[in-house]
Amino acid sequence: MGGGNVIESTSVIVAVLLILAACKVGQAVLEPVVFAIFIIEIAWPMQKTLRSKIGKAMALALTVVVTATLALALLSVIVWGGRQVAEWVGGNLDRIQESLISSTAWLEEHDIFVFALLSDHFDPATVVRMIHAMAIRANTIMAFAVIVLIYVVLGLGEADILTGRIATLKNQDASRRLIAAGRKIGVKFRTYMLVRTVASIATGLAVWGFAVLLHLEMAGAWGVLAFALNYLPYIGSLIVTAALPLFAFVQFGSFETPLLVLLGISFIQAVIGSYLEPVFSGSALSISPPLVLFSIVLWTFLWGALGAFLGVPLMIAALTLFEEFPSTRWIADILSGGRAAAGELEA
Repeated sequence: MGGGNVIESTSVIVAVLLILAACKVGQAVLEPVVFAIFIIEIAWPMQKTLRSKIGKAMALALTVVVTATLALALLSVIVWGGRQVAEWVGGNLDRIQESLISSTAWLEEHDIFVFALLSDHFDPATVVRMIHAMAIRANTIMAFAVIVLIYVVLGLGEADILTGRIATLKNQDASRRLIAAGRKIGVKFRTYMLVRTVASIATGLAVWGFAVLLHLEMAGAWGVLAFALNYLPYIGSLIVTAALPLFAFVQFGSFETPLLVLLGISFIQAVIGSYLEPVFSGSALSISPPLVLFSIVLWTFLWGALGAFLGVPLMIAALTLFEEFPSTRWIADILSGGRAAAGELEA
């Protein structure tokens, strides 16, 4: 790598760090824009296909309606599953208290007073503040969804115009590479969502079947939550793996069944995450597992739950751009985990 390439690569790294800092500072402004671009990349082929059959305006309207319906359906199942769990907790407070007392008896015998610690840090005012914060968050999510919808409508309508502007840049080599990278990013985003959806369905069905087999309460709700939370790589599976044994302990009041639940859920997550997802994605995404985890942690720190969802797609997009330009291709080669170049995909 020559001196000029070193300077260019260093400039790119500095630019990336500045972009990450800007993403943290400008989270409220940039989050809906990035999420809308992600949706546009996935929905664009539908609009392009429909446009030749029913016209641009109708194609745009139908694409937006279908996309919004799918997003609303996913949100609805998450809300339903969460409501089922909340109602179960509300109706089993006595059982939860008994289980907590029995599980902490040994600790209190050794002068570790769990309830005293809880009482020092939690009071009714804390609960009220948490409920108030959740209500504010719900209103924020609604406003966020409206803003994203507006961006999606405008973006789908302007996609061709933006592509045309990029094509007329004076630097035709950069123009060609940017357009090619955009196509490849769209292909990879759709591949990623297909893989995550198949894995999420498989996870949901497996967790539901396992819960039914062990006669766990709320088997359907746990299956739905496992399906929805699997869209958050690592984090979603960790939540399900940690929560189900706790609920099993409350239901059965012994350590044997929760341990079996923990082993069973861990096995399901390992098989689907380590075998099924790689089989479906193959080398198409060209991203190493450690980089997946790093991107999730990084974007969760920057943007919270939405960052956990968008972390991998954003890393995939960055690697695709790096791969398209000679001065930064070495970065993509290092971070791709030795897999086949993702740039070999054709739109």
